[in-house]
Amino acid sequence: MAQSKARIAVIGGSGLYEMDGLADREVVNVEGLATPFGLPSDNIVIGALEGVRVAFLARHGRGHRHLPSEVPYRANIWALKALGVEQIISISAVGSLREDYKPRDIVIPNQLFDRTTGRPLSFFGRGLVVHIGLAEPFCPSLSQQLYTAAADTEAAVHLGGSFVVVEGPRFSTRAESRVFRQWGMDIIGMTAVPEAQLAREAEMCYATMAHVTDYDVWHETEEAVSVEAIIRNLLANTRVAQQAIRNLLRDLKSERSCECNTALADAIITQRTFIPEETTRELHLLVGKYL
Repeated sequence: MAQSKARIAVIGGSGLYEMDGLADREVVNVEGLATPFGLPSDNIVIGALEGVRVAFLARHGRGHRHLPSEVPYRANIWALKALGVEQIISISAVGSLREDYKPRDIVIPNQLFDRTTGRPLSFFGRGLVVHIGLAEPFCPSLSQQLYTAAADTEAAVHLGGSFVVVEGPRFSTRAESRVFRQWGMDIIGMTAVPEAQLAREAEMCYATMAHVTDYDVWHETEEAVSVEAIIRNLLANTRVAQQAIRNLLRDLKSERSCECNTALADAIITQRTFIPEETTRELHLLVGKYL
């Protein structure tokens, strides 16, 4: 594993690590980031921004090569953990399920609803059973700091919202979109699961800056979601996202006051003498301090 270290990571599009002012830029080659769960999505770019070492990872790989279901989520989170990352900011494109969450608005969600199927959801198993708490799937402390940083850009920012995550890669049917609205969901996307819960298993803080690109397909007078609309609105918000990240890093609290960094303390249920040595060795990065 590379010796470079970073305290915070940004997972999103490749354009984010091309922002002005990123000093001492270093590329950690993907081949040097092998994990028990394979290789991460792409190289990890590390640099200094506002005096803080930051790791940037393109979730879908440069050129957007991975389907939402193909993203190596476990490898991504593991690689960042191995680089010393304690806090993750996820940048996501989402559809709005509310009239007042408009395209080009930003949402800092506080809840998740999982509608994915078949994705590996945990680092654990193979003789080690762990049940993490996920009542608050996004770190409240980091989310509040991210909200303040985004609001300081003068963009329209909403704090709170239920984020329904679907399998993809297709967009919703109108019937699905209407049902999600009836369920009380606020935004819809394809990648926050299992990313958020893996971050919690790795005892890392995780918060999402969700950029609204469309009204999904429920709205009767606005255009339905399309790749063209998503790209257009994401590009329009790139500068806002970059400034929000700068604002966050400038005022980032040095100490974590949340419970994310002890998420595994009471979550390991398997009797220690029954945990296979191979599993303990393989997952030492996550559970070494408890076993």
